[in-house]
Amino acid sequence: MGLGRLQKSIVNHLDNLSYLDKDKAEELLTLETDYNGVAFDELLSLEYNVSSHQLNMAKAKAFGVPPFNIRSYSVTQETFEYVDQEFCSNHLVVPVSVVGDYIVVAFANPFELTVSARITESCGKQVVPLLSPESDIKDALKQDQAPMDPNFDDVVEAMGADFADDDVDIDEENDSEDSAPIIQLGNRIIEDAYYLGASDIHIEPREKELVVRYRVDGVCQEKLKLPPKVSGSLVARLKIMSNLDIAERRLPQDGRIVFKQYTKKNIDIDLRVSTAPLNHGEGVVMRILDKQKSTLPLPALGFSEANLGRYREVIKQPYGMILHCGPTGSGKSMTLYSALNEINSAGIVIRTAEDPIEYTLNGVNQMQMNRQIGLTFANALRAFLRQDPDIILVGEIRDIETAGIAVEAALTGHLLISTLHTNDAPGTVARLTDMGVEPFMISSSLLCVCAQRLMRRVCKTCRIQYEPEGREKEVIEQGIDWSGPIFKHNPKGCPRCNKTGYKGRIGIHELMTVSEDLVEAINKGKETADLKKIAMSDGMKSLHQDSMLKVKEGVTTIAEALSTVPADL
Repeated sequence: MGLGRLQKSIVNHLDNLSYLDKDKAEELLTLETDYNGVAFDELLSLEYNVSSHQLNMAKAKAFGVPPFNIRSYSVTQETFEYVDQEFCSNHLVVPVSVVGDYIVVAFANPFELTVSARITESCGKQVVPLLSPESDIKDALKQDQAPMDPNFDDVVEAMGADFADDDVDIDEENDSEDSAPIIQLGNRIIEDAYYLGASDIHIEPREKELVVRYRVDGVCQEKLKLPPKVSGSLVARLKIMSNLDIAERRLPQDGRIVFKQYTKKNIDIDLRVSTAPLNHGEGVVMRILDKQKSTLPLPALGFSEANLGRYREVIKQPYGMILHCGPTGSGKSMTLYSALNEINSAGIVIRTAEDPIEYTLNGVNQMQMNRQIGLTFANALRAFLRQDPDIILVGEIRDIETAGIAVEAALTGHLLISTLHTNDAPGTVARLTDMGVEPFMISSSLLCVCAQRLMRRVCKTCRIQYEPEGREKEVIEQGIDWSGPIFKHNPKGCPRCNKTGYKGRIGIHELMTVSEDLVEAINKGKETADLKKIAMSDGMKSLHQDSMLKVKEGVTTIAEALSTVPADL
């Protein structure tokens, strides 16, 4: 039989690319032995000295798919934001980048059309395939098995200090050269946090040490302990990067680091920096804003099927007010951006007022707030109303002035989307009333309120199935109709979840849409508890009920659900 048509095409391309001479190519083409894919690759490698890179180039030409050197790509936790890591390992694919409505994926076998279809179905984006050698993809997928854990000892030693020595003087003028140890330390802390998928970096001076902690998946974990005398030098360095006053140590300061100005690595992130005077020195908290990270599609945010349908109906309304509420770090901004991304089109004008701009959206006009020069949410809203927008996003309603203008905008033909700090959806009405907004204005303008939280996902690799009993069983049955497997986290964890038993986070939502009964209750000034009863009779699921639904689906654990939101009374 000899070589197949595709194998002959690969040989011809190896010849055309000068990876094989003509005599060897002709020898291969006249072979009468049948070779499967693996055997054919081994033959080319062992007998004809064709490297994996050369073979990949020839296969790419034969398959009509662009080649990709996956070895040059760094796999991190962010790689699997759109496509689950377990799926990638099972099908030998690696998501490389996301551009608009397209996701670029490296395949070992580009003819796996069902894999492309499943990726499109899960993330809502069209797949652009690239070809990489199977062995290289396997090696790349192993990168995330052991998260980057750099050793800081060399930097501390270069600074003339070690963890046990409290009497070492640190030269605060070392910031003049890129090779200065204090600069290396500052950069390495930020890089390490980024590679571990941290959302925040906490630098905390204590009596006998300086502690560095990262917040990963909503939970702080201690990363590094330094001598206390490093504190002044490190904080001064971070202030210089943030364009803050290094001489002012008595007052809090806010700044921003554009990190690509300080590193040669391919890390395009900004950091929102906040300093504050504490009892043992200045503390610093840095929020990581990944500019390479794009928004997730709404179905990937954790909305239940019923909530997703209702929410999609609301965001397509021509006017009214949509509010998201929850504490800092509950995923409000991501949901707002995802909603805007879904309804964004060439036919509508969108204006946003943000502090800070966390993600850049194509086709959306975004404005960064600057309170130092008087550019506040209220002033931005006033300006937007004169710029003929269809949709306005206000980062946060903080005061009566912003609330009043927002309600007026929603009543005058604009769709207004914003956030508010309340514990649950019905409590938003009382919060607006406390600000001074009249109840009839609230009921006339409000379309829906979405309260949300983020819960840690249980690691799919090491989770443990068990049968709930006693109080746990009662809690589940109270929240949902329970059937099917229930999981708990593995306290020992595994390499994939960095020994924590949890990996990634999922949103839970309490979606209160306005009905006639709710409008009447708001106008009568009813209590929050009464509003909640009416909303639940209209089909609203509480945060607790939605968290129990995630437990039932095996996404998270009872312990995590109850630590995030309490059980309904």
